[in-house]
Amino acid sequence: MRYSWLAGIAALVAAPAAAVDCSALAATTIPGASVTSATAVPAGAEPLKQPRDFCRVAIIAKPTTDSAIRIELWIPAGSGWNGKYLQVGNGGFAGKIPYGSLGLGLAAGYAVAGTDDGHQSTDSTDASWALGHPEKLIDFGSRAVKVTTDAAKAVLAAYGSPPKKSYFFGCSDGGREALMTAQRYPRDFDGIVAGAAASDWTSLQASAAVLEQKARVPGAMLSKAKLPALQAAALKACGGGGWVADPTSCRFDPAVLLCKGAASDQCLTKSEVATVRAIYRGVVNPATGKHLPGLKPGAEAQPGSWDNWLLGRNAGATGASDRPEGFAANWFGYVVRGDPKFSVAGMTRADFVKSETFASVVNSTDPDLTAFRTHGGKLIQYHGWNDPAISPEYSIAYTAALRKKYGDVADFHRLYLVPGMLHCGGGASPSQVDWLGALAAWVEQGQAPGTLTAKGAAGATQSLAPY
Repeated sequence: MRYSWLAGIAALVAAPAAAVDCSALAATTIPGASVTSATAVPAGAEPLKQPRDFCRVAIIAKPTTDSAIRIELWIPAGSGWNGKYLQVGNGGFAGKIPYGSLGLGLAAGYAVAGTDDGHQSTDSTDASWALGHPEKLIDFGSRAVKVTTDAAKAVLAAYGSPPKKSYFFGCSDGGREALMTAQRYPRDFDGIVAGAAASDWTSLQASAAVLEQKARVPGAMLSKAKLPALQAAALKACGGGGWVADPTSCRFDPAVLLCKGAASDQCLTKSEVATVRAIYRGVVNPATGKHLPGLKPGAEAQPGSWDNWLLGRNAGATGASDRPEGFAANWFGYVVRGDPKFSVAGMTRADFVKSETFASVVNSTDPDLTAFRTHGGKLIQYHGWNDPAISPEYSIAYTAALRKKYGDVADFHRLYLVPGMLHCGGGASPSQVDWLGALAAWVEQGQAPGTLTAKGAAGATQSLAPY
């Protein structure tokens, strides 16, 4: 997915005069890692087809005997480098280097790096790599991100100049990584953007598993054909526009669609009403008794929304098999239970309890950002109000935890909630925002972000005030 966070960033400056030849970077010494190749790539060359010449550096890091963290660093050639470093996050369970995000960073003039988080998979819902490999889970949780930072900066120093400023940008699991970096490695970056952060990872998996168990009751899960009627009713109840402009005032009860006669795609059965209410209201974590937030009404039928995250491959709710579809099935099967034959249908409270024992490895919910703040770091969070994968309430909760700890946090933290936006982007509303540009202006010119403009099709815009 090509996010809009780098749109419009130019302001390129000359590369270091002492820059070495790209191929010479292959000899860079990195503790616990090695450069496997350093190749000059011309603009437009296959298979990457990038718009500018760059130096492509491939690295493999092995911080433990069970680690194999693949990293790539792309450095704009000649005067194309703006002298700054950008690290991009991954998505899902990772498994591959995020080349699309690397390309966006390169196009904007950054030396940009990304990692596969220490394992290889073509399916972002796949966690089979974690079975019997606790060190790989640690790599995924936080270590791969840190190793990537240190390796990339070592290569840039060998190239001729440490970066003037360093930034991290990630959404979804990348947002989790972004917050993890601010919490555990607070001096590595001057500014961080954390989008739709999967920060409370164990709670997200618990929520998905509980909803899937509810959906497996015969007749409980509604079909994709019913989503347009549900969305239309929600929009009518919450302002009547193309998206819900003010989610905080939206009150919608799906019971208005309760079938009065024969069931059809224009109405919901009693069981379907109960399911939709649970999706909106949220569920309770069987392990902790904690309420886990639900989704917001108004984008149920949008492409890539409920059809994908609740009815499709990311959920696994309607399939005969848990795998390969479904984050929860993979998490509880391969990580928690350690059983490839595991089924969500057979989960017990003990599984939810054991899942929470991995919180210290994968969750990034710690509000202690004292070292990051003292370092002068700036953090922008954003989240779509209609995110079908991760409720915006998770980002709101993290912001509330920061404010509880520090009081006013406006000197280093801002949260933006985007009406109508889905997971990391998309949806019916204007949702394209230059997040990194706003962050760089804050870090480099001291221009704290106020109201930002989200852009959409045909020149449409909407204004976003900090939450």
